[in-house]
Amino acid sequence: MFYRFCKTIFLTAALAAIGYSSNISAQSVSGSIGNGTITRGTASRATVFLSLPGGLHVNSSRPGSEYAIPTSIRASAGGARIGAVSYPRGKNRKFEFSQDTINVYEGRTAFNFPVTVPENFKGSTVRVNVTIRYQACTNEVCYPPKSKQVTLTARVK
Repeated sequence: MFYRFCKTIFLTAALAAIGYSSNISAQSVSGSIGNGTITRGTASRATVFLSLPGGLHVNSSRPGSEYAIPTSIRASAGGARIGAVSYPRGKNRKFEFSQDTINVYEGRTAFNFPVTVPENFKGSTVRVNVTIRYQACTNEVCYPPKSKQVTLTARVK
């Protein structure tokens, strides 16, 4: 009987760990540039989305805690100019692991920045490489920071 009880507890803990593990890696990054087309000599708005499953949050770009790793976006493109990233306001939340509130992003969060293709751009497509660095956390614990990349493309006219 005791053996069966221990086996049940172990299996329950293992399944919970697998659930947390898959939840931790379930963040996704996507995005677009304008409506998929950009005109030479003008700026278009690029948007990158970080989508988090329920139960997770990431520190905002200004978490307000010296130990919290902020979310950051880095973008680059050959032959195009990338403007400053506009970070959204996060939500101030209190967690078990911190005495103070921490500013965080939850759910689906959008980050915007301008992309300008010069008049003399050679090519029919612009590619913007974006890296988002963040630290995912639950209400009890934070996981090591990670980075994800996405390439945004748009037809140039």
